Amino acid sequence: MNKKLILEHALVPKHEVLEKKEINKLLKRLGVTIENLPKILETDPVVKAIKAKKGDVLKITRTSPTLGESVYYRVVV
Repeated sequence: MNKKLILEHALVPKHEVLEKKEINKLLKRLGVTIENLPKILETDPVVKAIKAKKGDVLKITRTSPTLGESVYYRVVV
């Protein structure tokens, strides 16, 4: 499947790679280490499409008609 098509699919939420500064703020706010974050595989089609690498932290924003927006974080392994 075309990488651009993956990112534009209605069921694929927005994925962003966080900067180092943002990662440090996030970990401090949550009181966890990077190892405690949920994982996402480097082989995931969206990870490949956005060119994320092992150790990157992704911010995933999901929209819902009932909840509005939900934000999740994943570390690429």
